[in-house]
Amino acid sequence: MGVQVLAMSTDSRFSHKIWQEEELSKMVEGGVPFPMLSDGGGRIGKAYGVYEEAAGVDVRGRFLINPDGILLAMEILTPEVGRNVAELFRQVQAFQHVASTGEVTPSGWVPGKPTLKPGPALVGKVWKEWKPDKAF
Repeated sequence: MGVQVLAMSTDSRFSHKIWQEEELSKMVEGGVPFPMLSDGGGRIGKAYGVYEEAAGVDVRGRFLINPDGILLAMEILTPEVGRNVAELFRQVQAFQHVASTGEVTPSGWVPGKPTLKPGPALVGKVWKEWKPDKAF
């Protein structure tokens, strides 16, 4: 998809190595194919508002950052609920489509589905172009 993926936690690089060898490599052949970085002390987590000082950990989250360094989307979840990788892929595709075409993608958009062309002609008429049942 032409993106760079990084994983980060407050765990040490040694913990990441063990997690990769003992867990991830059993779920994904060869382990995850992207770097796992250590945020010891939570400096990065603090910058993104996900560091829990009392526990000394970063809360689980994902951040979509464009090539210009602009944060486009974020999702924060407590450990009890897993993230949706398919939704992450959909959002990356939507942001890439928007960047390359100038069109906008309505809720639930996936490649091949209709987009919207922003501008004065669309104001007050989105309902003609998009219905909530298209979000699923």
